[in-house]
Amino acid sequence: MTSIYVGNLPFQCSQDEIRELFEPFGAVNSVKLISDRETGKPRGFGFVEMDHDAAAEAIEQLNGTDFKGRPLRINEARERTSRPPRQSRRF
Repeated sequence: MTSIYVGNLPFQCSQDEIRELFEPFGAVNSVKLISDRETGKPRGFGFVEMDHDAAAEAIEQLNGTDFKGRPLRINEARERTSRPPRQSRRF
């Protein structure tokens, strides 16, 4: 299974629309659009999981293509690295 990063998404797009975009390249196992934790508003990126061969083809064919007026940024997702905890602001 390969996880694909999908960036520069229009804020109003749905998981179903992203699934339809990737399905011509093979079976889509999951789609997850990322939202802001505090506001719940879309962040403009997400992740799609597909079999490796289908993912490679989708990345090659869709990266840079126009989707609802925005050029998509698509590549294989990298493992999330741990970050130091946020410092609280004191005023």
